[in-house]
Amino acid sequence: MRNIRTLVLASVAALVASMGFVGNVAAQGLKIGFVRDDRIYNEYAAWNKAQDQWETERKAWEDEATNKQNELQEMTDEYNKQKLILSDEKKKEREAAIRTKQEALDAFTKQIYGPNGTAERKEKELIQPLLDNIRKAMELVATENNYDVIFTLQGIGYIKDTYDVTDKVLEKLDELEQ
Repeated sequence: MRNIRTLVLASVAALVASMGFVGNVAAQGLKIGFVRDDRIYNEYAAWNKAQDQWETERKAWEDEATNKQNELQEMTDEYNKQKLILSDEKKKEREAAIRTKQEALDAFTKQIYGPNGTAERKEKELIQPLLDNIRKAMELVATENNYDVIFTLQGIGYIKDTYDVTDKVLEKLDELEQ
């Protein structure tokens, strides 16, 4: 995985570097920086605080799910021990109670871990502002120190708008479609 990232980063760096020799940039040179994501995540105090808070909440959800699972297992075990001596009516009552308990566990799991569940929303609430701050800090470093591009282990963290060739690519795509 790391080799693939390195290869992609090297390819992107070569592409950006080759772009740097065109026009105005050729005269100025291309200034490139690199940010180690892992160090940011390890040394950014707010990130660590958010991770601790996330871990506390995740543990609480896990404990609650485990308790619900244990209660369900106890009900099921008790029913299995007694089902031979229970009347049909009592069997149906116990089976219904077990189904209700299972449905409650499933609903809890879906509520917490399902799409757009509590866990996903909480993670976004905790992490997104920090990612925004990291991006803002990279932009400030780039503009204050005149960097053209700043890479991260995950890709490009900052690139000057002057290197945006999206409009040109869209034009070429339109030409190809004709």
